[in-house]
Amino acid sequence: MHLHCDKSQRSVKSAESIMKNKEHTRQVRDTVVKKFKAGFGYKNISQALNIPRSTVQAIILKWKEYQTTANLPRPGRPSKLSAHTRRRLIRFAAKRPMITLDELQRSTAEVGDSVHRTTISRILHKSGLHGRVARRKPFLKDIHKKCCLKFATSHLGDTPNMWKKVLWSDETKIELFGNNAKCYVWRKSNTAHHPEHTIPTVKHGGGSIMVWACFSSAGTGKMVKIDGKMDGAKHRTILEENLMESAKDLRLGWRFVFQQDNDPKHKAKSTMEWFKNKHIQVLEWPSQSPDLNPIENLWKELKNAVHKCSPSNLTELELFCKEEWEKMSVSRCAKLIETYPKRLTAVIAAKGGATKY
Repeated sequence: MHLHCDKSQRSVKSAESIMKNKEHTRQVRDTVVKKFKAGFGYKNISQALNIPRSTVQAIILKWKEYQTTANLPRPGRPSKLSAHTRRRLIRFAAKRPMITLDELQRSTAEVGDSVHRTTISRILHKSGLHGRVARRKPFLKDIHKKCCLKFATSHLGDTPNMWKKVLWSDETKIELFGNNAKCYVWRKSNTAHHPEHTIPTVKHGGGSIMVWACFSSAGTGKMVKIDGKMDGAKHRTILEENLMESAKDLRLGWRFVFQQDNDPKHKAKSTMEWFKNKHIQVLEWPSQSPDLNPIENLWKELKNAVHKCSPSNLTELELFCKEEWEKMSVSRCAKLIETYPKRLTAVIAAKGGATKY
């Protein structure tokens, strides 16, 4: 007797479920709209057709919006995540760009929504957030930003010919096998250089070899491998043996401007005296400002080209570096200088902070 009652109850529940999910015919929906047009209220229509008031309301709202009672194309399988959980995921990724998919997956599981990582990824993509490798940018203090902004503002009005007379220089480390470390962040388009999307770096953190080089809008100058630890005397020797020769090869004339960063070895008293005796004008340069130096773009291209050559030892690495440096096209160098005002404008727009350059 007890089993029979349970079976009957299950049958009733099953019937109720079918009635609840049953879709009304087109004729019933048309009748609802017809009665609504005739001035009947939701309650009267519900009683006359013996259907829930909420169903009547839904049919009429759909008719008002789409002017039809026919079935509309459906979006497919309903999302496993509620609208609240989706907004929560997007908010988490926006506030913590370096959060991983695993962490986001665990956060949804904590609120009772267990979904696959690809589902989370798809939701973030639809909101405009995509996984990208975080750019490595120098750590900038407020004083650095102010100095960069001051430099960009003061030189924005300089003529193109002024920048063509500049001999740009810098040192960089080049690793034998390259640095493949990557970190992905969730970000929207055109936000790659926002502070929360970049990885701060410290200049000269080590490497296989160190090189010094220079270039102008007329092409690349000399490249020198730095043996041992760089100091003021060694830097001065590099300048004595390569600077004037590079300026001559690039036909910059005697009134060119030399650019170097504010490394203490570059600003040594004896080195500044050497510039004065040689009547070489040195461009006043803000600290921690690689975005302002176009040679940084050439360094990136050089490293990519060298690593494609697959050097197997330091001797080959040095050889490939010098070969690829000499191969840098004059047009590429000229383009970097020609667009320099845009670089200054970008620094001003970023208020002295990091830019896409």
